[in-house]
Amino acid sequence: MGNTKRQNRVLVVDSHPASVAALTRILESAGFAVTAAENTEQALAAAEDVPDAFIIDVEMPDMDGFELCQRLRQDPRYRFTPIIMMTALEEGSVLRRAFAAGCDDFLQKPLEPIAVIARLTGQLQKYEIFAQLDRVRRNLARYISPRLRRLIEESSNGSGYLPPQEREVCILFSDIRGFTALSQTIPAPMLFSTISRQLGTQVDAVYRHRGYVDKFGGDGIMAVFDSDCMAWDACHCALEIMRLTESMRSDDVPPMPVGIGIHMGMVVEGNIGSGEHLDFSVIGNTVNLAARLCGYAHSRDIIVSEHVREAVGDDPELRFVEPQQAHIRGLREPIRLYRLVRVESAERRQAD
Repeated sequence: MGNTKRQNRVLVVDSHPASVAALTRILESAGFAVTAAENTEQALAAAEDVPDAFIIDVEMPDMDGFELCQRLRQDPRYRFTPIIMMTALEEGSVLRRAFAAGCDDFLQKPLEPIAVIARLTGQLQKYEIFAQLDRVRRNLARYISPRLRRLIEESSNGSGYLPPQEREVCILFSDIRGFTALSQTIPAPMLFSTISRQLGTQVDAVYRHRGYVDKFGGDGIMAVFDSDCMAWDACHCALEIMRLTESMRSDDVPPMPVGIGIHMGMVVEGNIGSGEHLDFSVIGNTVNLAARLCGYAHSRDIIVSEHVREAVGDDPELRFVEPQQAHIRGLREPIRLYRLVRVESAERRQAD
């Protein structure tokens, strides 16, 4: 009994009782459940239960079937639900108007039972295939950034291959300090839940500041900002991540202090990998240096490069303190770095 197939429910909209009765017999004999409506008002009320398909007569006493079809298509719930229209009229203009209104198929009265079942079954099969593909697409979309999904969709009309390009971006790396030690003191399920919640908070902050997440790095993220004010976006995002991290402290879980590094410069953006598995990412010295700055940062530190500091300019909401010349692994010459702090933190520091 657990494997009993659910009946597909069809909403029939027709003002002629004899036509409704005939269509109901045809559908029920084929195993469909039928709900009938004799006018548009009844149809819209019955549609709230979201039927699996609609069969609508063109001629209605209040609103014709064309307008009803259009109204249904405007509702996201019925955007792809099969809609079959029917009429006794033979004018070709009726057929054109029906498809222009958004219907999927058309039936000519008097109805032939074989044609009704064949066309309805075919439309339901198409809809089920589409629904499965849409579920897969939505699930896959959770694993890639909205920006990458948009790029892939835009390139799907061509070769589907996104060519590499050089561009200037601002890169933010975050990392939880002392993660290895924490993982030895916190039960694995609690650790996983805490890390997931914290990284989810960081991801939300990135998108609020017009960036996108390029990848997760276990206990941190790599985010890319490419708007006209990318350095400003990245700095404010970093401050928000720090503020949110502090607010997530609890008695049950030890604090998970975050370090952040931000650098700005040219990168190469494109596909990395083989035809079987690709990663669309950014690479170059800018990315490497941003990662090095993150590694240089202590707990609750935001370390930014001179390039980022210059790009931001004078902003009363940002404070760059403790300038220093630092030797960064992989670089021959020392570079100038700053700590980015909240305005109130800088003011307290000056008062002390």
